[in-house]
Amino acid sequence: MLRGSQLRGVEERENEFMPGPVVKTGTAVTADYTRSGYDRGHMAPAADFKNSYQVMKETFYMSNICPQVPQFNRGIWLELEKMVRAWAYKYDRVFVVTGPVLTEGLPTIGRLNKVAVPRQFYKVVLYVNPPYVKGIAFLMNNEPSDKPLSSFVVSIDRVESLTGIDFFPGLPDPIEKQTEARSNPGEWYRLK
Repeated sequence: MLRGSQLRGVEERENEFMPGPVVKTGTAVTADYTRSGYDRGHMAPAADFKNSYQVMKETFYMSNICPQVPQFNRGIWLELEKMVRAWAYKYDRVFVVTGPVLTEGLPTIGRLNKVAVPRQFYKVVLYVNPPYVKGIAFLMNNEPSDKPLSSFVVSIDRVESLTGIDFFPGLPDPIEKQTEARSNPGEWYRLK
């Protein structure tokens, strides 16, 4: 859950990437990205946790990082991250799930580890204020884009189908079915 209050603070990011300490099987290391041509892209962005030095630092664990094309990471992906923060401010809290779409045969980078380079990333956002519930999903290719954010909107069902993940199983079935079947950009603040 992302709360508007998390986004306020004075904490500055340190940019110290480190292996994820609780991942028993190991994570990528910074050397895997050296001269790879890819950015170390955050799944949970550091700017989402400005109220906590410790949590912001944890966003730099390599288990929260995926290879992203630089112009994608610093462009349309950053724009989407900022939009989700705007929604967290507006609605006070939203539920956000972000990740890569992992498939067989992805190219890899890394000298020490084989780090898969995803072709696509998703971000799913849910707002719940009973009885009102709305959701929206974005599916983006790992490439630069000048298209508006609204052109990447898909149903949550579509992302669930691609990833095999049931994002919101705690919702009552009729509400989950209706919310996940459609994503209406017009229901969301400032999305063009």
